[in-house]
Amino acid sequence: MNTALIVEDSLTEAEIISSCLKQGGIDVQLAKSGEEALEKLGTSSPDIIILDVVLPGCSGFELCRTLKAESKTSSIPVLMCSTKGSDMDKFWGMKQGADAYLPKPIDQALFIQTVRDLINR
Repeated sequence: MNTALIVEDSLTEAEIISSCLKQGGIDVQLAKSGEEALEKLGTSSPDIIILDVVLPGCSGFELCRTLKAESKTSSIPVLMCSTKGSDMDKFWGMKQGADAYLPKPIDQALFIQTVRDLINR
């Protein structure tokens, strides 16, 4: 079974994303900050990372850049999901190394399809 690490500080958003992934047959781990995500990644290797942009401490953009620069995590696909959904936000997210960028509120069918495509590529 595939595993996703959700990096999201909003409990409501984390529950929505988590529920959607679980319905799609994907196990879920949760981190509420970039620092907590890095700790979890020290002991586990998920199949995909779902990343919010607005996080306490380092931003999702900073975390994505860090993940893509580290050899241990560079090959894990990163899907950014954020209320920051302008074209410039999407452009910047992809420039930081994100493999895909979806605005919130998420379209659940598109979200699961994107997650599956990223895991299976």
